[in-house]
Amino acid sequence: MFPPDPYHSQNPPPPPYPGTGRGEQGWLDQLKKLFAPIAVALTAAFKFLPAILKFFPVLLKTGGSMFLMIWIYARFYGWWFAFGFVLLIFIHECGHILAAKQVGLKVSAPVFIPFMGALILLKEAPHNAWVESKIAMGGPLLGSIGAALCYLLYPLTGNMLFAALAFTGFFLNLFNLIPLAPLDGGRIVTALSPWFWLAGIILLGIWMVLHFNILILFIILISLPRLFTLFRQRTPDEVNYYQVTPARRWIMGTLYIGLACFLAWAMAAIHPQMVAHHAG
Repeated sequence: MFPPDPYHSQNPPPPPYPGTGRGEQGWLDQLKKLFAPIAVALTAAFKFLPAILKFFPVLLKTGGSMFLMIWIYARFYGWWFAFGFVLLIFIHECGHILAAKQVGLKVSAPVFIPFMGALILLKEAPHNAWVESKIAMGGPLLGSIGAALCYLLYPLTGNMLFAALAFTGFFLNLFNLIPLAPLDGGRIVTALSPWFWLAGIILLGIWMVLHFNILILFIILISLPRLFTLFRQRTPDEVNYYQVTPARRWIMGTLYIGLACFLAWAMAAIHPQMVAHHAG
């Protein structure tokens, strides 16, 4: 007979008990595998925690007010229209933000106000009327593109929701072009002539007579302080502020009138389709 092989004993190895030898090592390995991803995630979270906390107020202010506005409008028009409508407003505000960044001005995150829209605040004043006009034009320009995309999606999908969103987007951006501050149009025409504000207040005054609206009244009231500056002598700083080259006046005037005509045409084009849909 051969002596027992020391490497292959007939006796089975003792079971791995906790706290002894290989058994303890295997148990620890399992724990490491289980908690390793959690540890990595926690490490990353603590690493980026300052940035997250810095961004949190913006997320709460913009995202929270945006969700609140969607929830309120959903009570009246349904979730899908409310979401699309608020998204179009967000696209409009992004146009202002992009234009402000292009001219080197810092702006706040957009805040949504139910039944009034949204607003951003400039953290520094525009240097002149041309800069103010460019920032103001950014909103209706990008907002109109967003509404036009809905207009293109309507025939492709046959979904009337996109037609309703397109018409609403065209109307809101056209309304914002009325030449009276604080509307975008009132700020755009500062590069043309502030005297256009008189046309804006006449237009809104007629609107008020025909269809009383508390929002229109609010716009008229807050426009009055700046409107009154037309009837007093300007300071040297104000004279410099409103100086715009003829070439820039032509550029902004063409863009302003062209966008207004496009929006009016788009509303007229899609309105019969909406009427036919409701009649059917």
